[in-house]
Amino acid sequence: MNAIELLKSDHEVVAGLFAEVEKTGEDKHPAIFQKIKAELDVHAHIEEKVFYPKLKADGNKELVDIVLEGVEEHHQVKMFLRELDALSTDSEKFEPKLTVLIEDVEHHVKEEEKEMFPLVKKQFDDATLEELGAEMEKEKAAFKRSYAAAAGK
Repeated sequence: MNAIELLKSDHEVVAGLFAEVEKTGEDKHPAIFQKIKAELDVHAHIEEKVFYPKLKADGNKELVDIVLEGVEEHHQVKMFLRELDALSTDSEKFEPKLTVLIEDVEHHVKEEEKEMFPLVKKQFDDATLEELGAEMEKEKAAFKRSYAAAAGK
C-alpha cells in the first residue's frame, strides 16, 4: 500500500469512530474515545516519524509549509488527547472537548487530503510512495506493539 493510501485508510477508520460517537449515547463515548486515541496516536507517530520528514526533505516550499502546519495541528490534537484522557468521564468538559477534538481532526484530514496529498502525488513518483508506505506500515506495527506493551495488553 502506498503512503497516501495508508493514511487515507487511517482517516477512514477514525471517521468511522467519529460517526460512532455521533450515533451513540454519551455513556459509550469514553470507550470510543480510547479507540480514537489509539488510532490517532499511531497515525500521528507514523506521519511525524516517516511521512513528514520525507516531505520536508524532498518537497517544495509549498509542501514543506503545509507539513509544518500539519505538525502544529498534531501538537494541538495531542494536547486535546492528553486533556481528555486525564478527565473524569463524568466531567462536564468531556463532551465539549471531544467535540472540539473531532472538529480539529476533521479539519486536519480535509487539509491533508485536499491540499497536501495532491502535492505529494505531483512531487513523488509511485515507487517512492510505495517505499514510504512500506516503511510506514513497519513503523505502525512496531508502534502498535510498544503501545500494547505499555498498556499491559
